[in-house]
Amino acid sequence: MDIEDWRDAIDNIDEQLVALLNQRANCAIAVGRVKRERGIEIYQPDREQQVIRHANSVNTGPLDAAAIKRLFERIIDESRRVERVVVEQEREKEEIVNGD
Repeated sequence: MDIEDWRDAIDNIDEQLVALLNQRANCAIAVGRVKRERGIEIYQPDREQQVIRHANSVNTGPLDAAAIKRLFERIIDESRRVERVVVEQEREKEEIVNGD
């Protein structure tokens, strides 16, 4: 394969990553709704460490554990952000509907 073939392969993988990251974000939003209903804090440091440990447990390289940790910290940060934004927007809409 030449460089363009490799770049096409990377583009294809990137498209799959974006789709999977959006699926993950939708799951985080659903979790955020459950947390809100149950009065649980969005930030769950123990769970975040569990996610990173799990990701590293299935890692076969060439990325090392530190790279996986950095990547998943960023993914978790963005998931937490979208979870907060969507759940807060939904809470505000409910307050408007309920007249609160």
